[in-house]
Amino acid sequence: MSGMDETSFLPVSRADMESRGWDQPDFVYVCGDAYVDHPSFGASIISRVLEAKGYRVAMLCQPDYKTTDDFKRFGRPRLGFLVSAGNIDSMVAHYTAAKRRRSSDYYSPGGKMGCRPDRAVIVYCNRIRQAFGDVPIILGGLEASLRRFAHYDYWDDRVRRSILVDSRADILTYGMGEAIILRLAELLDRGIPIKKIRDVRGTVYLCERDDKINYPHVGGWDYDALKTDKRLYAEAFAVQYRNQDSVNGRAIVEYYDGKMLVQNPPMPPLEREMLDWVYSLPYARAYHPTYEAEGGVPAIAEVQFSLTHNRGCFGGCNFCALAFHQGRTVRSRSVEGVVAEARKITALPGFKGYIHDVGGPTANFRAPACEKQLKDGVCPNRKCLAPTPCANLRTDHSEYIRLLSEIEALPGVKRVFIRSGIRFDYLLADAEGGDAFFEKLVRDHVSGQLKVAPEHCAPGVLRKMGKPDIEVFERFRRRYFELSDACGKEQYLVPYLMSSHPGSTLREAVELALYLKKWEYSPEQVQDFYPTPGTASTVMFYTGLDPFTMKDVFVPTDYEEKQMQRALLQYKKPENADLVRRALQKCGRTDLIGYGPECLVRPAGGHIAPKDARSGKDTASRARTGDHRTSANGAGSRKTSAPSKKGWAKAKPTVKGTKKKKK
Repeated sequence: MSGMDETSFLPVSRADMESRGWDQPDFVYVCGDAYVDHPSFGASIISRVLEAKGYRVAMLCQPDYKTTDDFKRFGRPRLGFLVSAGNIDSMVAHYTAAKRRRSSDYYSPGGKMGCRPDRAVIVYCNRIRQAFGDVPIILGGLEASLRRFAHYDYWDDRVRRSILVDSRADILTYGMGEAIILRLAELLDRGIPIKKIRDVRGTVYLCERDDKINYPHVGGWDYDALKTDKRLYAEAFAVQYRNQDSVNGRAIVEYYDGKMLVQNPPMPPLEREMLDWVYSLPYARAYHPTYEAEGGVPAIAEVQFSLTHNRGCFGGCNFCALAFHQGRTVRSRSVEGVVAEARKITALPGFKGYIHDVGGPTANFRAPACEKQLKDGVCPNRKCLAPTPCANLRTDHSEYIRLLSEIEALPGVKRVFIRSGIRFDYLLADAEGGDAFFEKLVRDHVSGQLKVAPEHCAPGVLRKMGKPDIEVFERFRRRYFELSDACGKEQYLVPYLMSSHPGSTLREAVELALYLKKWEYSPEQVQDFYPTPGTASTVMFYTGLDPFTMKDVFVPTDYEEKQMQRALLQYKKPENADLVRRALQKCGRTDLIGYGPECLVRPAGGHIAPKDARSGKDTASRARTGDHRTSANGAGSRKTSAPSKKGWAKAKPTVKGTKKKKK
């Protein structure tokens, strides 16, 4: 990327700005990420959208937050500051699920830590206020979006105020922000004071308690009650969740001392023509050249040769914040628009013929779940897929097949892969075209192994996760290997698994360990449940209540028990043996401590038994196992490192210590 011209980017310094003949910018975009001008980065999209409409935008990425000097770099902007923590929450960027400080920052030059502060949005806004007083400040991005209400904060272990209150910003935008920011820019450009802007959808603002609200509204909870009453907090979340649809969502109100916080209903999602326009803008598709000496920005590697074809997700996983951010209604770009972007990728320096992904939140969604959603919105009290697919679900993979085929046909393209998550229950629900897509997926778009997300196997835990029963995954798994065999390919599945999710006791963790043993799968890493703002699972973690049913939920919060649950999923690791034994003793499953083929761990101080002590067979090493390296990447998502050449076993499980012969 060293050959990238700096003029391809928006200004990052006063000299850049002045070289364009500007005396001041209209907006200064302050961002916690390094500057990567690529449509996978929200800051890049918003800044390019504003630029395309004639606004002057300067980029202030990862400023020195310890003084106000950097925030004065471009002077006072004509219309205001735009502030975002970056692509993910700054606390997630800095800390693991165990609250340990991470060793690197995926979105910083050279992966270096310390380039942004904890709670970046609040810190940045405070510095801006110190530097410029009452200049308009508009919040956006994931950290602001998911913290727009009073929210449980895992790192503080308490309910914090809306980030709009704590940051002292003027207005907050939530969800996908292109249409929202253009409307705000238009109003500001017309001279309307930001304190008077109160009717724009997709925004949150503070006002006096008795001020008029422009939309029908619900809520009215007081923060002082929300921070102490867990039942009220869970009830409030359920109301918020059910009103995040642009068709049927109402405004939502919270009170803070003498002020009223109002979330206006969501902005309608961008339709196909607008989405095509957004992704056609002149992105440099690279990190800024000033980072070259530090080794670039690691985050570009995953997305530089990838394509986003859709937005929104009706999957409804409870541990995922997509419903609160992008929404539950799906929209997609045209086949022609995505193919045009793919053609641009083939001309990029370093392109070797491989499109790494054609995906999005869920790769195989292209349209709303049903026709009803277009007219009446998403069902407030019903999930589209779990625990079973809705009778109104519309399943169709034909357009996605056409999209993939047209990209494959481009000159210079050797292979097109799908690395975003595939919703396997949706695939199986497509009776007409699902198998055609499944066959194409296995034949053409898997680079040796496919990542899938069963997450668990215990029915109760899967219900709390919002996932289908494990039998659905088993159907998918069997068909995947049948199709791989038919194509003459030896391919694998690498499953995402989660420990310590609300609803999972030690018994459910043992059940998952036995399931893994059955299929001879040994995950190298597992993801502990990470309570992040904006998810139903986080509400369960904090309150012990399912916000949708208000029934009690068991929550594994004890540190030792969480360690035991994690160890059970990796029961083969010698360093986990003691924890596994203690877990089995605690839940009354000492029958699984021993030398038999059904056992998970040997007795303490035990030796490796001779083969004849174990039915004459050595069951310690078997079918292909998988590499499962995951870490939290944002609300409810995961970043997977380069996998090994191992994957989920294709062979059937061993029975009485024997192995099925390979075909």
